[in-house]
Amino acid sequence: MKKNISYKEKLIELAQIYDVKEIKDYLKNRKDLTTGQLELILRKNKIVIPKDFKTTFFKENFSKPLSKVSKKIDDFKDDSSKTVNKVSRRIGYFKEDSSRSISSFFLKLWRVMGNAGIGVLNIIPKIGSTLYSFFGNIFTDLFSGIYHQQINKNKTSKIIATFFVVAAVLTIAISGIATYNDLKKSNKDPVIESKIKKPKKDNLENKKVEKKVEKKQKVEKTKPKTNIKKQEKVTELILPDLNLKTETVLSLFKDVNYDLNKVRYEKTVKPIYFTQFPKDLDEIQNVRLKKETFIKIVLPLIVAENEKILDDRLTLKKIIVKKMSSEENKQWLKQKFLEYKVKKMDVNELRRRMDIIPTSIALAQAAKESGWGTSRFALEGNAIFGQWTWNGKGIEPLMKEKSENHKILRFPILRASVKAYKNNLNTHKSYSKFREKREALRKKRKKIIGLDLTNTLENYAQTGSEYTKILEQIITQNKLMDFELVKLANSVAKKELDL
Repeated sequence: MKKNISYKEKLIELAQIYDVKEIKDYLKNRKDLTTGQLELILRKNKIVIPKDFKTTFFKENFSKPLSKVSKKIDDFKDDSSKTVNKVSRRIGYFKEDSSRSISSFFLKLWRVMGNAGIGVLNIIPKIGSTLYSFFGNIFTDLFSGIYHQQINKNKTSKIIATFFVVAAVLTIAISGIATYNDLKKSNKDPVIESKIKKPKKDNLENKKVEKKVEKKQKVEKTKPKTNIKKQEKVTELILPDLNLKTETVLSLFKDVNYDLNKVRYEKTVKPIYFTQFPKDLDEIQNVRLKKETFIKIVLPLIVAENEKILDDRLTLKKIIVKKMSSEENKQWLKQKFLEYKVKKMDVNELRRRMDIIPTSIALAQAAKESGWGTSRFALEGNAIFGQWTWNGKGIEPLMKEKSENHKILRFPILRASVKAYKNNLNTHKSYSKFREKREALRKKRKKIIGLDLTNTLENYAQTGSEYTKILEQIITQNKLMDFELVKLANSVAKKELDL
């Protein structure tokens, strides 16, 4: 068999054939030369190295090792795939075994429960028969005793007569009470009973309110009945500036059955108008109760102003369609042009501005600007919406820049603040986008929804778009969208307490 000679040995053999003295001397002195040195010496002596030498060298030193490595890699892959297959098979076996064990467990449990149920069913007849025999014996002994006992006829007749007399008296009493209540309800006008419960530590002014309310109700009861209509009559109750406490307000809401869940469902709210917030509203520890109290106070004011605007829109429509030009209509139009700051008596512009503010937006802005009715501006000046003024009477902000000289506009009552706020959104140039988008919704016969218009109120606050995001968050978190379609309960007789 031919021995494999390395590339270096072949170079040394070539040097010996051509009798290269330099390489022989190195070999005699037992000095080891590298293949590069050997090639260099051979080339220096003008000896051509055959190409076969190099190819065999690369085969020996590179190709063969690489092939060995590739074989080892292939072997490793085969081994790893075998182990993976083994593991997967074991997992599969484990799953099958576990599923079998679980199914067998549930099967056994089902059998046990079935046996227990059958046992209970078997017990029931036995229990029934036992109870039957027990009570049967008791009643048999009882009736046999009664049968054999001598009955006193006089005593028996007295007992029976007494029983029937008592039954007759009770029947007459119950029917009399029911008839009295029906008569009382029929004679009573369907008005809001605004009896204010007296708290333990109430002031003298609250006592006066109670007396006045009671007097009003007595007067209303003595009035003769007029034309009775199918619609429910609801009085409009305006509570004046009396520094009412929150406890008194909550008692009033309870007395008149003012519940926000009911308002959300029925879409009607009673016309109860507060002229100011309770001074101790912030003392309510329950955040939800505080928010609900704020909404109950502000909601009727917002709805009332919106309904007034809708009445004006209807009047304007009648004037435009029927082309009414009476002196009274001209005076009305002139007043509305001034109120909505419309120049050149442009009727189309007046119609664009004369429209409602979505209830959800008004509630959200009122909550944000007044701190849910607890801010200094809301309590001292009835400023629900934080409107600025440079000329009118206002409250000086405690923290403001030296360059700023504005004040927060003060109002005599809460409803005046609501009216000014709506007039501001309907007239100021900063909210022209709001009015344009609202008009576009009207033209498409769509509902005026707050969440569709919040992004047009960037100019209301210095924070811009951040402010509109806060409004959307307040609306969604407190479900203020539910109040969009709320209307006032039918108000026929509008009255104000004279104090």
